[in-house]
Amino acid sequence: MRISSSLFFQTGLNSINRQQADFLHLYQQLGSGQRMVTPADDPLAAAQAINLSQSLSLSRRYAENRAIAQRNLGMEENALSSAVLQLQDVKTRLTEAGNGTLTDNDRATLANVLRNARISLLGVANVTDGNGQYVFSGSRGDVEPFQLTDTGTVVYRGDTRQRYIQADPTRQVAGSDVGTDVFSRAVPGTHAYLTSADAQNRGTGVISSPQISDPSGGNIGSRFVIGFTSASIYTVWVDGLEVTQNQPFDAGSGRPLVLPGGVQVSLRGAPVAGDTFTVEPADTVDINLFETLGSVVEALEAWVEIGGVDATAFRNRLISASQRIDENYNNILTVRASVGARMNELDALEASGNQQQLGYRQRMSDLQDLDYYTASTQLQLRLSALEAAAEAYRKIQASNLFTMGSK
Repeated sequence: MRISSSLFFQTGLNSINRQQADFLHLYQQLGSGQRMVTPADDPLAAAQAINLSQSLSLSRRYAENRAIAQRNLGMEENALSSAVLQLQDVKTRLTEAGNGTLTDNDRATLANVLRNARISLLGVANVTDGNGQYVFSGSRGDVEPFQLTDTGTVVYRGDTRQRYIQADPTRQVAGSDVGTDVFSRAVPGTHAYLTSADAQNRGTGVISSPQISDPSGGNIGSRFVIGFTSASIYTVWVDGLEVTQNQPFDAGSGRPLVLPGGVQVSLRGAPVAGDTFTVEPADTVDINLFETLGSVVEALEAWVEIGGVDATAFRNRLISASQRIDENYNNILTVRASVGARMNELDALEASGNQQQLGYRQRMSDLQDLDYYTASTQLQLRLSALEAAAEAYRKIQASNLFTMGSK
């Protein structure tokens, strides 16, 4: 094989270029702190690093979502806490309103107090978050949920869809609650009953809160209507069907009326023929807190004849309103407990997410970060190799076929 002078020079130059390329690659690794300057350095590790980077990015997004959910739920909890305190005061005022010695002026003062409480609770129900979105309007965050109409009634304008926030890959957390689920219902699944007297009653019968005498009774959860055919005889309808007829009633005995299927209720006073009373499950009734308060204010402002039919109607109305306020109060406490449970869950998810991010970063570090001790040693080795290649090139440059032949 014939070796030309140009081959000598080209071989030396190629050797120097290779050593310089290796030296430059190590220099880039040391400068960036990354083991993989290009994917070609470790294709498998590069692919794994991309997947880990995407997972880390998603984990950070979930962390931001959790922070938003925590902020929204914190504002809702503050609103519900305020509502609980105000309802406690309302319940006290309703007890005062039942005092038979109050004058019309006293009742007017209580009416004004409850009217202001209604306005204040309406403000709580229409609270907004930090972004101007209404907390209790369902998915329609830009719509004021409870609006006061020209007739003085309060109507719900939101919808029934909750706003869910993706807290982690497998869990969505409700960032708020629907207004009707907070201010217009009893606790779901409750066995409580509500009573009411017909507005056309002409007797002095006053119905009180019912009790469940037999939880296993066949009519638990049914709607009862008690109708009097005389002052001492009544009939009971269950869910619209007449069940018992001509039951005796003795107002002076103090014994409760035993309804079919495990429910009993106390009735005092002297009802007359044609008077009717309703006993219905609380969880089947639309218990609008604001309408209840409006009804109480209206009743307090009306003139009441002491000892007459109007006084009886007022007392029945007050008892019915107190029952409904109690159910609203219990429901708000339940929703508040649910908010607290969701906040605790978010704390647990946040701790898990932080641990997950730490694992992702550790794995990314294992794949990408440079071992400076090894790289520094390799850099010194490549520098020596580059110097050796340069020295060899100088020797090749000083030699050629003619000088070698003359020797």
